[in-house]
This record gives sequence, C-alpha cells and structure tokens, in this order.
Amino acid sequence: MSELTTIARPYAKAAFELAVEKGSVEAWNEMLFFAGQVASDEQVSALLSSMPTASEQTDILLKVCAEQLNEQGQNLIKLMAENKRLAAIPAVADIFADFKAEYDKEIDVDVVSATELVAEQQDKLVAALEKRFARKVKLNCSIDEAVVSGLVIKAGDTVIDGSVRGKLDRLAVSLQS
Repeated sequence: MSELTTIARPYAKAAFELAVEKGSVEAWNEMLFFAGQVASDEQVSALLSSMPTASEQTDILLKVCAEQLNEQGQNLIKLMAENKRLAAIPAVADIFADFKAEYDKEIDVDVVSATELVAEQQDKLVAALEKRFARKVKLNCSIDEAVVSGLVIKAGDTVIDGSVRGKLDRLAVSLQS
C-alpha cells in the first residue's frame, strides 16, 4: 500500500496543481473519484491486467470513464497507462481528496455516541471543533451502544475519548497497575 502511495503522490500533486490553476478542483475531485472507483472494481482490474499493452488498457478504461473525464483527465489516464501505473489510480484519487481537504480547510470528523445526536447537539459540536481545529468540520456521526455515554471523536490522528466506556477502561488499567 505504501508503494502505491509513493507512486500516486506525484500524479495527485500534478493533477491538484493543474486543478487549482484552472479553478476546477471540485471537478477534478469528482473525475478522480469516479476513475478510482472504476479502477478498483475487481472485474475492471482483472480485465485491465489481462490486456497486454498500455494502449489497450487505456482504451478500455477511457471507454468506461469517457463521460466523466475531461481531456486533461483522459491525458492523466493515458500517462499512467504508459508508465504502467493504472493500479495507482485509486490512491491518486485518495491523495487528491486529501489535498483538496487541506486546500478547502476542511476536516472530516467521526463522532461515535451511544445515542443519536440531535441537530442542536451537532451544531454545538461543529462550532467547538471548528474553533479547536481552525477548519471547516464535516461530521460523520455513528451510534455504538458500547460507548455507554459521552462521545468518541476522531479527526485525523487526533482522538478525543470522552465516553464513559473509555473512562472505565482507563480506570481499570489504573487499578491494575
């Protein structure tokens, strides 16, 4: 996986710089997301690996993605095929999405609670997290009754465990030592 990331980073960076220059970051994000989904499909992946030449691989992928890719997107696919890097397309899409989030000053935050958060609670949480991270926050809420009460918040590498389950676990570890 890290090898694909290393391979994909220059392609994603070049695509992102072009997208910023042309003012089409959102369009590029959508194109790469679609191409990444197509390339990661098991049937398409098997079909592409059975094709002996880059030209044939490019033709197949471009036929599937023709409606969603503009000329520059098609050129990126052709370049990656010539360099035998089509397997890295999903990684390119992921890295591009990370660049876009950084550019947009956005952060995805996963929130796990024991019960569903009402809109007012979500609004207060978004306001507090935007202040803490100095970015626009997009909440992804889920429910896990094992949390018991409170919240577990994950944003990138940051984890804030304010759940009763987390406190009980820390207390158990403390008592055992």
